[in-house]
Amino acid sequence: MPDATDTLEVESTSPLIDAGWRTVRPLGAYQLQGLAWVDPQALWLRQLPRLPFCQATLGASLLALDRVRGFILLINAENDHSEILNPYTLEPFLDAAGLCLFQDSLWFCREETLYRCYLPDWQVERVLRCSYPIYGVAVDKGGIYVACQKSGYIHCFEHTGKEAFRLPAPGIGEENLALHGGDLWVSDRLEQSVYCLNRQTGDIKGVALTPFAQPTALTFDEAGQPWVAYGGEEPYLRDNPNNRDTPLEIAHRDICVIHPLVFSSGQHYTLSNGYLLEMAYLEEISPLDACQLDNLEWRIALPANSLRQKLLRVEPLGMPFRLETVADQQVAIFDFPELRPYEARFFGWRAWLEVRGIKYHLTPADIDESLLLPEGFAEQYLVDNDELAMDKPIVQEAARVAVGTETNILRKMLKIRNYVYDRLSYALRPKIETPDLVLERGVGSCGEYVGVLLALARLNGIACRTVGRYKCPPHPEQRGIPLEPTYNHVWLEFYVPGIGWLPMESNPDDVVERGPYPTRFFMGLPWYHVEASKGMRFETTNYRDRGVRLGDLALNHVRFTIHGELGAPSTPQRHSSEA
Repeated sequence: MPDATDTLEVESTSPLIDAGWRTVRPLGAYQLQGLAWVDPQALWLRQLPRLPFCQATLGASLLALDRVRGFILLINAENDHSEILNPYTLEPFLDAAGLCLFQDSLWFCREETLYRCYLPDWQVERVLRCSYPIYGVAVDKGGIYVACQKSGYIHCFEHTGKEAFRLPAPGIGEENLALHGGDLWVSDRLEQSVYCLNRQTGDIKGVALTPFAQPTALTFDEAGQPWVAYGGEEPYLRDNPNNRDTPLEIAHRDICVIHPLVFSSGQHYTLSNGYLLEMAYLEEISPLDACQLDNLEWRIALPANSLRQKLLRVEPLGMPFRLETVADQQVAIFDFPELRPYEARFFGWRAWLEVRGIKYHLTPADIDESLLLPEGFAEQYLVDNDELAMDKPIVQEAARVAVGTETNILRKMLKIRNYVYDRLSYALRPKIETPDLVLERGVGSCGEYVGVLLALARLNGIACRTVGRYKCPPHPEQRGIPLEPTYNHVWLEFYVPGIGWLPMESNPDDVVERGPYPTRFFMGLPWYHVEASKGMRFETTNYRDRGVRLGDLALNHVRFTIHGELGAPSTPQRHSSEA
């Protein structure tokens, strides 16, 4: 193990992404709700009445529907150039969704109706009408698939317009569709996920978290590479020259990007887009009161290695540290033989990480309920060892009501999560209270959500632990720029015998009043979470039990820098059940 003056370094196995794969930000676009791939030499495209050739259009092959203006855009992924193909036929595409190019005709949805547009003359005809609004369409010789959020199904029609069968929608948000490789692919805006389905049965063959939020459409290029469009709004500071006293005001602007989705599937899980991060964690000794501390030992956990995260290199900041391994996790230990009153110091670490999104696609049928927890897990992960109030009647009653008669561990954990989401609303709190008080109050921070989830899960025999500690601001386009998280964050992992530890977010999926709740971060984590402590304190001292609080001694400074996007992940290894 390296000593205090060494730098821990591991060779990277993931090269930065090819320069040809870039985030596309189409010029002039507002909100893309449909995406298709087109051959630039297609006959119908060359027959369209267009203005004289523009060099920037050369090689453009992304076809997109902008529902705000009704544009059908031909987009060049190399330079963001956009060309409007339907300058005289905008009205049919206003407020439309979904886009499919099949046999020289465009298929799209608007409200409850599916339309077909013949090219190159832009003749639009109605194909069929559903009972509820539809958002996505995919068409081939085998049939027509349309997604309906309200019905909860993907409806499958014959080309005669007769409904043949229905597939249950994999998520709860607005979904867009594509057909590729004999499978049906679904992007779900609220779930932040792309699903691969068996087009006949609807069985989920795989699911990948997308690197950006709110995916609105997807397509595949000629090489089989998926591209995903994203939409929405983001707040920003606008300089208003008409207001001299307070010229800065909050405004909103459209988010409109297209980005390749890269992924690789292992046993029961999929890794998706990843980034090379630099994370600096620095403590500034700044005591509130004069104090003399002798032989102070300050411990700060380092980022862990996991299926989705790899620690490449770490170096000390301010002063050297020694490393200690605790349950396969590394901890940096800073020694202060004497800390004098009002002494000023910097100390901490800087780490370089590869991080990716991960999503497990397990079903209750995949769980062997006869398997037991590994030896020692019950004593460590089924007990009240962190002020969980597991002996309080309100907590015990909540644990009983949450699961009812369910016995399958996946269903139990999901029911516990949904019960907690029904009972709590999120609010940032100055301190973390125990689960009994949080349940009575009905409002909690992420740490309080975790406490309640831990208590209810452990009372139901589910081994679980806290994980944290920070999230990189999710702005992958801001490369090489120092980014500072607003606050720390915690989530949890629960253990499934025969499978291993599975992640679950604390509160971010609590987005719909009384449900249904998305499951994007149930058995999944996005790329911007940094796992720096699992089942242990991220930071502590040997004076903690003597009433000396970290916040009374120091201020922390946390900084992230995104250095680049990683290439496609290699085929993941089999997930160890003893991980």
